[in-house]
Amino acid sequence: MEDFSAVYRECYPRVLAYAASHAGLRLAEDITSETFTIAWHKSDQMPSNALPWLLGIARNLVRSARRQTTHIELTDFPAEDDFAVIELRAALASLSEADQEVLTLIAWHGLAAAEAAQVLGCTTATFFVRLHRARRRLQAALWTPNFDRARASWKTS
Repeated sequence: MEDFSAVYRECYPRVLAYAASHAGLRLAEDITSETFTIAWHKSDQMPSNALPWLLGIARNLVRSARRQTTHIELTDFPAEDDFAVIELRAALASLSEADQEVLTLIAWHGLAAAEAAQVLGCTTATFFVRLHRARRRLQAALWTPNFDRARASWKTS
């Protein structure tokens, strides 16, 4: 019980951030609560580094929520005045769900590659390949003509 409480205190904010970035702010608390409920019931299976395991549970709950709801967006965050942030979010949103997940596990959730691979259920080597490809696609999305026009219109306004 004490170990689970420590894991909860340590991991709750990061699981909540993961859920919010993948399911939006409305569903994040529900998904996080359900994640820890499942973890409690399976506490005998919890590894010593619990965060990737918990994020894997949250990932499955996000997928389930997406099947039930069609209006969940990665970009469900307050608007930013910084054009670079807006541009990055738009480029990220233009990528596949798989690419978004690979990039956000590393950049937004701060996981190491081995931890992110555990969340996705793949090897670390496979994760690195996916990460490399996702970064290339993000870079390409940031330099498409649409983003060039958006930069030009923003600079003139």
